[in-house]
Amino acid sequence: MVTIINFKERNKDDGSSFFVLEVQGGIELVQSQKTGQFYATAKKAYIPSTFDGITCTALIGTQMPGEIEKVDCDPYEYTVQETGEVIMLTYRYQYVQEQKPKQEKAPWMSGNPDAFSKNGKAELAVA
Repeated sequence: MVTIINFKERNKDDGSSFFVLEVQGGIELVQSQKTGQFYATAKKAYIPSTFDGITCTALIGTQMPGEIEKVDCDPYEYTVQETGEVIMLTYRYQYVQEQKPKQEKAPWMSGNPDAFSKNGKAELAVA
């Protein structure tokens, strides 16, 4: 499950604007490479929407099925807000919907023509 925690206004190339929903996954424990200590964090991603600001505000707190996955992408520069350090990243986080398992057909729906009466009467076939 992910939770809508915020929204942001973004601009298109043509100058028009739209809103993206900021979604956050569940809590995760990650071990620091420097100290070896664990810290709690959560992955975040943005989903473009067709909603206006009022609707986006009303959606904050809504939970949706799915998860946030780390996916590879072209390298880009990222500035760490706390330190001002500029680093190169080759991944981003993306929202992925939960896949519902395909429902298996019941045996009587197999399409076997021998399973049905050929004379129009509800009689059991004698084998």
